[in-house]
Amino acid sequence: MSRGFVNEDDQEEIPLVPPRADLPQGVTNYVTQVGMDELLQEKEDLLSEIENLDPSNEKEKRIATNHIHAKLQLLNNRISSAKIIDLSQQPKDEIRFGALVSLLEEGQKKPQRYQIVGVDEANISKGKISFISPLARILINKKVGEKAILNLADRNRIFEIKEIKY
Repeated sequence: MSRGFVNEDDQEEIPLVPPRADLPQGVTNYVTQVGMDELLQEKEDLLSEIENLDPSNEKEKRIATNHIHAKLQLLNNRISSAKIIDLSQQPKDEIRFGALVSLLEEGQKKPQRYQIVGVDEANISKGKISFISPLARILINKKVGEKAILNLADRNRIFEIKEIKY
């Protein structure tokens, strides 16, 4: 059929859904229990959003429903691939996934605190960094008193591990 006979108002928009936090192909989707709880809450929120859509405009409701379903598909994929790490089983004297780490950067007076978490839970404003981030990678397997060096293009940042908690 020629495009000349298609009513433009009948065309549905394909929902554009931003991708979730990057998890490279082949990398296990580790999560804390808190992270899994947040994913499950996000799913409940999306399902509730579908139920509460305004039914008065059929087209708008259909577009919104398609958008939410697309987000749910990405979320369900992430939930189904998640592997919860029991933080009580992590070695207390070594930095591993889930550790809450206090670091003192060379030249600084005040330590920084970060928790190493899954990619969906990571939020730098809350002090949560992804286990695949460069900082987390240099910290893994370190112990209190050891130093970790983050190599940047213009300089190196040197951190001393001050405390590890789970």
